[in-house]
Amino acid sequence: MRIIDAFAPAKINLTLHVIGQRADGYHLLDSLVAFGPMGDRLVLRESDALSLSVAGPEAAGVPADPSNLVLKAASLLSRPAGQGAEIHLDKYLPPASGIGGGSSDAAAALRGLAALWDQLLPSETAQLGADVPMCLTPQPQRVRGIGETLDPVTLPPLPALLVNPRVEVPTPAIFKGLDSKDNPPMPEALPTFSGAPDCIDWLATQRNDLQAPAIASAPVIGEVLDGLMTLPGCRLARMSGSGATCFALFETLDGAQAAEAMLAQRRPDWWRASGMLGDQTQKAQPQSRASSS
Repeated sequence: MRIIDAFAPAKINLTLHVIGQRADGYHLLDSLVAFGPMGDRLVLRESDALSLSVAGPEAAGVPADPSNLVLKAASLLSRPAGQGAEIHLDKYLPPASGIGGGSSDAAAALRGLAALWDQLLPSETAQLGADVPMCLTPQPQRVRGIGETLDPVTLPPLPALLVNPRVEVPTPAIFKGLDSKDNPPMPEALPTFSGAPDCIDWLATQRNDLQAPAIASAPVIGEVLDGLMTLPGCRLARMSGSGATCFALFETLDGAQAAEAMLAQRRPDWWRASGMLGDQTQKAQPQSRASSS
């Protein structure tokens, strides 16, 4: 029996500029995205039927029925006659937390099932949500439009600490709370960065336009950001996506890991993970192994 291991890395919006709104209500974005080494893990086994089970430290409330994006993603592939897959999802990323967990799970499922069933990845995945196409190739990208325009960018690896205070924020309400929906985009040409400090300095001049309305909806996000800024070595603290996960950037991985240990003592109730943000394409490649049974 073949077994495929697939990794679903966290997606972090380093910037998120809301630059307009279409007539159909969709918001136009200009965002810089990177991926982290922290994430969910999927194990896919050959089976006659298609099934999903969910476990792990962040599994509470995550459905294992057809509403899960993992099973919706499977429907985009041409399932070979008489074949299915037993999919097990280990959740390590908190759900509904602004770091693309469900979308990254769906993308990992597509990579894993394509390997298991010897198929090509589908050319169109936007029907699963705007985040899934960017998660299919988890490398630094500039994301524009409503998520359909993806351009790879070069970023230095960024030592980071991710923190979530275990609150969910409703994305539609956050967009509704925007004071302005027509804000400036990032520069047309992004700078060339000499290293993490240079990149962090530039990121500090950019924005997440959803941060203020998210704090208004869930004031604990402001508490997280304030707490991150007090950690030794923190160069920048910002919310990712529509929240509530926030990130702090450091000059070294040792600094980020030391900050994680300090925060664990201060706020053991908050979810946290540290690592180098950047390109996780290699780590996300499906790995095939034989069953030990």
